[in-house]
Amino acid sequence: MAATPAPPQAPPKPTWDPRSPQIPFPWLRPTIRIRLTLLYGGMFLIAGILLLSIIYLLAAQALHEGSGQSFRVTGSNLDISSSTCPQLDAATNQDQLTEFLKQCAESQRQHALDDLLSRSLLALLGLAVIAFAFGYAMAGRVLSPLGRITRTARAVAGSDLSRRIELDGPDDELKELADTFDDMLERLQRAFTAQQRFVGNASHELRTPLAINRTLLEVHLSDPGAPVELQQLGKTLLATNERSEQLVEGLLLLARSDNQIVERKPVDLAEVAEQAIDQVHGEAAAKGVVIRGEQKAAVVQGNGVLLERIALNLVQNAVRYNVPEGGWVEVTTDVQHGQAVLVVSNTGPVVPAYEIDNLFEPFRRLRTERTGSDKGVGLGLSIVRSVARAHGGHIAAQPREGGGLVMRVTLPV
Repeated sequence: MAATPAPPQAPPKPTWDPRSPQIPFPWLRPTIRIRLTLLYGGMFLIAGILLLSIIYLLAAQALHEGSGQSFRVTGSNLDISSSTCPQLDAATNQDQLTEFLKQCAESQRQHALDDLLSRSLLALLGLAVIAFAFGYAMAGRVLSPLGRITRTARAVAGSDLSRRIELDGPDDELKELADTFDDMLERLQRAFTAQQRFVGNASHELRTPLAINRTLLEVHLSDPGAPVELQQLGKTLLATNERSEQLVEGLLLLARSDNQIVERKPVDLAEVAEQAIDQVHGEAAAKGVVIRGEQKAAVVQGNGVLLERIALNLVQNAVRYNVPEGGWVEVTTDVQHGQAVLVVSNTGPVVPAYEIDNLFEPFRRLRTERTGSDKGVGLGLSIVRSVARAHGGHIAAQPREGGGLVMRVTLPV
């Protein structure tokens, strides 16, 4: 008879506890609340002891001065005279002398109290100044990690996800906040890196079949014996393939420009604008659009290829979205208020003010569908905004009176 197999054993319990370790005495943890309580409580105690000691010394001095009556008995009739109470010499009887003595003692007592009050106020004022100065210095020392966290957050806001706080010191709330912030930045950096890697790989993988399709279509179109219908179909497919290539290139450029530019070189916006005008000049001439404007030197630190993409996209949009006849595009560069400015203005259809923000969204066009337009893939202004932000600048658009737009790109010099 075969032996009965033993029942399967339960898997061993994990030895690692994902929860945070519990401190044996949590009330002994040097939290900011405890440290501030000890700090300001100790300051209040020290200030109270100092103030009490000063008042005690002042009171002792005031009592000593207040009781410093100098009486001198003269004559056989027990006449009393005093340098501090000269009115005693005018006393003619015992009752009047007693009254003068009471008045003199009350006057000296009041003088001592007034002197004590004035000196105590001066001492309190001095201690208050010292306490505020010491408290300001200590608060700055305690809250200095917040400044470090703020600077790191500001750097991260500029798309520099590689920055970390790495705060050292006691295990308090600020260190816990800094460590949590570092963990969040680590996860954000991994997510952004994975997203950009995915977009880059996908764009690269899409390039190859699109290039093969373009080559095959061009080969078939070069055959003079091909039927007219096949040639027309090939031209349509070639235009669609070209549009897909532009879309892939735009997505790849958009993914690359989302990060802050690390390697920067001097780039003249005037030269960039002139190159963009040269590239669009043929298309503008075919549409009857005149390109004008003065390009003054405006040198910035950045990536020349990406900055050229800004000017090219803006000038192309200004030419393509223009009036059928008598249209113009004005391109100017200059340095204003310590910043380099590129302005592209054009005639064109009237643009409502509420449509301005939508123009910068990917695949959005003014009063057109997402597909089926021959003017672009809808990524031009999104790329411009992304590149401008990566260079620490921004772009603003406003409707032009009479139709068209005024695009203003501002970059730090």
